[in-house]
Amino acid sequence: MILGDVCTRACRFCAVTSGKPEPVDQNEPARIVEAVRALGLKHVVITSVTRDDLSDGGASQFAAVVSGIHESLPECSVEVLIPDFQGSDDALMTVLESAPEILNHNIETVKRLYPLVRPQAIYERSLNLIRRAKEAQPNSAVLTKSGIMVGVGEMFDEVVEALSDLREVGCDIVTIGQYLRPSPNHIPIERYYEPAEFEQLKKIGIEMGFKHVESAPLVRSSYHAEQQAGCCGG
Repeated sequence: MILGDVCTRACRFCAVTSGKPEPVDQNEPARIVEAVRALGLKHVVITSVTRDDLSDGGASQFAAVVSGIHESLPECSVEVLIPDFQGSDDALMTVLESAPEILNHNIETVKRLYPLVRPQAIYERSLNLIRRAKEAQPNSAVLTKSGIMVGVGEMFDEVVEALSDLREVGCDIVTIGQYLRPSPNHIPIERYYEPAEFEQLKKIGIEMGFKHVESAPLVRSSYHAEQQAGCCGG
């Protein structure tokens, strides 16, 4: 995770500290490259807190990290899990120009629950980010990815609708996992999905045309990320 550990938003499912972040560390990209080298990674996922305090939302830092890894470790593929950059097309293009193999942005939940779960986010804005990423890469140079957590009060059919919305904007890979409450201060779990329901959602997603669907209780954004990149051509 780059850009510090303090987020400018306060999503009600997330345990990351919310507040005023520290200034951007200009040496961070070089340190990330060295960490990837030391660990011998062949695929790395780079994510961040949301930095609405920055003019580009931290996009230039993402780009510097991706470019640094590609230049120093060309055998390592890179997945970025980015915030919505408040809908900034320029910020998104900055990240895409660094040529990550996978661009991930999680919608997290269904449209109806955004005011409850992600009050500072907009469902359509998140979908449009994935759409624009595909439009900017007409030859599918970058794989697009998103994730949904279930169990926060959505109906099964709403999850299916969210999957359909993701396919409509060109999302290639989707992860579906059970929401687990970080603390009593976060939104409660409304219900636990059965393993058969996760299997059903996976089947529906494959039938919709996703290149890959990870769907199980403990699935998270980075679950089997390297295998996803390999099987989908990243």
